Amino acid sequence: MRVATAQLQTSTDKKANLEKALKYITKAKSLGADFVIFPEFYMVLATPGSGVLPAEAAEPLDGPFVSALTKAAQENDIYVVCGVYESKPDELKRAYNTTVFIDRSGKIVQAYRKTHLYDAFKFKESDTIIPGDNEYQVVETEFGKIGLLVCYELRFPEIARQLVLQEADVLFVPAGWVSGPMKEDHWQTLLRARAIENTVFVCGANLVGNIFTGRSITVDPMGIILSSGSEEEALILSDIDLDRTERVREKLPSVANRRPECYIPR
Repeated sequence: MRVATAQLQTSTDKKANLEKALKYITKAKSLGADFVIFPEFYMVLATPGSGVLPAEAAEPLDGPFVSALTKAAQENDIYVVCGVYESKPDELKRAYNTTVFIDRSGKIVQAYRKTHLYDAFKFKESDTIIPGDNEYQVVETEFGKIGLLVCYELRFPEIARQLVLQEADVLFVPAGWVSGPMKEDHWQTLLRARAIENTVFVCGANLVGNIFTGRSITVDPMGIILSSGSEEEALILSDIDLDRTERVREKLPSVANRRPECYIPR
């Protein structure tokens, strides 16, 4: 399977962001990609200081932004994963930080609402975002099983492990990883850690520009970086050989060697 990571800069112009996404979907397909992953909340820049609040920009999942993505997925016969702000009826101050997973027929097969919010490093995402309470579930595709987690959730290994126990072959991690002391190092270290401890492929798709670090990477089950981005916009291609997972797990059966009976508090 070939994955295209669209490491892009977002802006306060939602229409311009959508037009760029549609171009990248077409480009990813022309390069033979089966999946294209956009970053977290790519829909619009709604960070502190941007002048835009998530609730002001949010749309329902059948709104114009996601509808255009579903149409593009169908026309290009490609899976599309993208972070958006999803509105909630009667909620005026907050929105969901949602990642939509669209299949090649244009159907939304998962709408994952971020559960662990970034209330850290002097940010408080929970002021403007509603925490999701959805279950962690893999998406089954003809290429393999895919698990989703978002940005800050990398710091919670329980999420990735739950997805791998559902036999996830690949983890997609859309992110808006904010710059700061040690933050860029944390981003890549955590992506590699989730790959190594679960012997699974992990694809991190990060925003660039504004306050974000870029440096998107795809990691194999041994923690090897297969592809990486810089601080600039790029479409990063990664060819994923799922037979590699089987070969790694023959040598390193750490998931199979788990002893869940030991993890219950006594």
